[in-house]
Amino acid sequence: MKKPKLSFWQIFNMNVGFFGIQYSFGLQQSAVTPIYDFLGASPDQIPILHLAGPVTGLLVQPIIGAMSDKTWSPRFGRRKPYFLIGAILCSVTLLAFPFSSSLWMAAGLLWILDAGNNTAMEPYRALIADKLDDEQQPLGFQMQSFFTGLGQTLANLSLFIFPLIIIGKTGSLPSWVYASFFLGAFCSIASILWSISKTDEIPPTAAELAKLRNEKRSVFGPLIEIFSAIKDMPRVMWQLALVYLFQWYALFCYWQNSSKSIALSVWNATPTTNPDAYGEAVSWSGLVNGWYNVVTFLVAFLLVGFAKRFSPKFVHAFCLTLAAIGFLSFPHIADKNLLFFAITGFGIGWASMMGIPYLMVVNDIPKERYGVYMGIINMMIVIPMIIQTITFGYILKHYLDNDPRNAISFAGVLLLVATVCTLLIKTSKSPKEVSVN
Repeated sequence: MKKPKLSFWQIFNMNVGFFGIQYSFGLQQSAVTPIYDFLGASPDQIPILHLAGPVTGLLVQPIIGAMSDKTWSPRFGRRKPYFLIGAILCSVTLLAFPFSSSLWMAAGLLWILDAGNNTAMEPYRALIADKLDDEQQPLGFQMQSFFTGLGQTLANLSLFIFPLIIIGKTGSLPSWVYASFFLGAFCSIASILWSISKTDEIPPTAAELAKLRNEKRSVFGPLIEIFSAIKDMPRVMWQLALVYLFQWYALFCYWQNSSKSIALSVWNATPTTNPDAYGEAVSWSGLVNGWYNVVTFLVAFLLVGFAKRFSPKFVHAFCLTLAAIGFLSFPHIADKNLLFFAITGFGIGWASMMGIPYLMVVNDIPKERYGVYMGIINMMIVIPMIIQTITFGYILKHYLDNDPRNAISFAGVLLLVATVCTLLIKTSKSPKEVSVN
């Protein structure tokens, strides 16, 4: 069945919910580590405390993807019920997070928050493949990149602005933390409700509906489907998995250490030696991370044209190189204003990471398995993160002098390796064929 062409604003409305999901992720990337610091975590504990994100992504996204592939409701659709369930879980947890009175309470809430985020986010990738044809898919995926940048920008700006206007502590945490997380809770549910109300899903054909109704369901059905899909996985997805191994390990190194690196390189401060200066560094890191997300939503749509003209593979490799250069220079900068120039490269790379790789593989995926394969792509993201949380504490302590600045440099080297792996990918379409689409 030929898919109808959608207008720009229809694609825009369809993806508004991605804004709330990414606002929540922005808080996780920039606010959770400082919260752990305020609650007394040591530097080598930080990686393992972030284990929630990758583990829930590994378990939740492919299962939700497989379940949504087998779901259809004339009233609620196929993907939308999972958006709503995930958003409700996210919002409730974001409201509770600032009331964390101990390190392990915060860590436990992060597990619940990540489960909600992953439940809401996974079907969004599949929705693009469901609704848009080959010509409009680049715009759809990069629209999600745009909202990633916008959501995470506002999340990070809240970490800069709220400390300036909300002074003091409430319980164990600064009062501004409450404002940031409460705003995140509102954005999460409100943006999802907007997309659900503005978007209709394409119903299955009579044959597809009959097949769904006649399939036997079991508790282990989604797991069986996941393993079956992995067995049949296209070669290009295995090649992308190698890119992701280095790319996402590197990103977790950056997110866990960016505020600490800034505190040392600019303020020469740690949470114990100079808490006030460290708090200022955390606020500034929110602004810096906000800037790379501004860059992301400014360049996201430009990458659509470049991907059509030069192929997604070459665009992604170029963007990864810019991100690597930014990471390699970042920890050596002592002027806080110059950090914005270094992180601009990562902003361009982040715009590519959130959309372009999906264009490399989407044409090799059977449409009846969009959900499960988008979940498997997320497995490729979270497995490197799990490896990072388990291994990087040891690496940081024994090989990088427990210095977060060295962690950022290490991330830059890994992105260069990911660039080389990207160039080795053999896609099913040549650059010329991609440009026609």
